[in-house]
Amino acid sequence: MAGRAREPGRRSRVLRDHLGNPRDWKRYLQRLLSPERARWQRPQKVVAALGLRPGQTVAELGTGPGYFAFRLARAVGPAGHVYAVDAEPRMLALLTTRLAGSRWRNITPVLGLAHDPLLPPAACDLILLVNAYHHLRDGPGYLRRLRRALRPRGRLVNIDFDRRQTPVGPPLEHRVAREEFLRQARRAGWRPVKAFDFLPYQYGIVLGLRRNRAPGRRPPRRTDPTRR
Repeated sequence: MAGRAREPGRRSRVLRDHLGNPRDWKRYLQRLLSPERARWQRPQKVVAALGLRPGQTVAELGTGPGYFAFRLARAVGPAGHVYAVDAEPRMLALLTTRLAGSRWRNITPVLGLAHDPLLPPAACDLILLVNAYHHLRDGPGYLRRLRRALRPRGRLVNIDFDRRQTPVGPPLEHRVAREEFLRQARRAGWRPVKAFDFLPYQYGIVLGLRRNRAPGRRPPRRTDPTRR
């Protein structure tokens, strides 16, 4: 599950499978791993913005062939770990092949379900979704399941396409706008912590778990950090 390129201003006629991935598998993989993707995805800047530390455990959901998984593995180092989750068996098979030819031994491919990533409980310091949330049929339900996989003070990061015409990305009708994602995330028990503003076609939002406050005590008023 990853970003899908299209020609701006034209309605997509791409045939897609039950997970929303294009059926032209070879062409799809070429786009996911194309060097051109780095110009707008800015993977090095994204990983730097996550603020990962050596020894931490990270999960990437909708990892595909591992575009971010290898970069995350480098960021957390040999003492850290990356769960690379995808619901498409062919993606996991490709990732496993790429892992076999690499030096990285701290990445575990996980075949998740469309409604559940099947992550171990309280295992992750950070969970990352990149161009994956718009694939989910029940976004709030999926976000609720992610809560149990996170450690105390852990973070969830969602990066997805703005709901506007862009040179790359899925059709507008498949996109989830920033405001709608935040509404769904709050319903699922998350709170916005900060936002990324350096991606040309996407929004990036960092979330933390919403803490229960004492009865009768009002929370302090805070400016929404995700507003530009």
